[in-house]
Amino acid sequence: MLRLGLVLTCLATPLAAQERVVVVGGGLAEIVYALGQEHRLVGRDTTASFPPEVEALPDVGYMRALSPEGLLALDPDLILASEGSGPAETVQIMQAASVPFVQITEDPSLDAVLERVRTVAAQLDAEPEAAALIARLEAEFASLRAAAEAVTTPKRVMFVLSAQGGRINAAGRDTGASAMIELAGGVNAFADFAGYRLLSDEAITAAAPEVILMMDRGGDHAISDAEILAHPALGLTPAAETGAVIRMNGIYLLGFGPRTAEAGQDLHSALYAEPHKGG
Repeated sequence: MLRLGLVLTCLATPLAAQERVVVVGGGLAEIVYALGQEHRLVGRDTTASFPPEVEALPDVGYMRALSPEGLLALDPDLILASEGSGPAETVQIMQAASVPFVQITEDPSLDAVLERVRTVAAQLDAEPEAAALIARLEAEFASLRAAAEAVTTPKRVMFVLSAQGGRINAAGRDTGASAMIELAGGVNAFADFAGYRLLSDEAITAAAPEVILMMDRGGDHAISDAEILAHPALGLTPAAETGAVIRMNGIYLLGFGPRTAEAGQDLHSALYAEPHKGG
């Protein structure tokens, strides 16, 4: 059964009066826009970067490092936050301040995407808009499932979260990356462990991934194609030998918002040599 994962504080304010909303979580921000309720937003966290106009809103910081001062400065009457936002001390302070702080499941599944839409819509009194959005998403999800089920020989995919100092941090099962790989018709090459883990060179070589998937970001955690080829383990994988490296925008790939099916279709196309348009 899907775990809704809601934490509600004082809800004395009528829903229709909640016109100063702060959203914490890129996928949730996309849902607010998809529901046509962006006029209510007065702030967002750093992970909210799509659509581009959301970046014009005041930034309250990273979702897991929120400060009460940054949130209260925007005088919100509602905060919509992905489950796991924090720290816990900030959540407690916001609850004491009688600001409705709604934490919404961040489970990486198609059912959870629909549940997020319903929950956000209920908080913003936008159920009619949600019905239309859910109908569209269900059709898109059905198409994605059909594409994945049509795959006869699934590719073994390795999602690289970071490669700082040459240490490869990869996704195991029970992660958003693993869920997206499966939705696209692939197989996670490291499904033998849960969460994210720093891998030994031996583990990478033994897993023999056919495709390397990563976010298209820069900085210390990025790794170039040349570095992949030069890496003592990555360079020996079938993925490196064939140049099968896929880079996708992080929030597009892992946001699990209204663009989930589109991202899954793009990943599917990239895995199985169809035209890839990216995120």
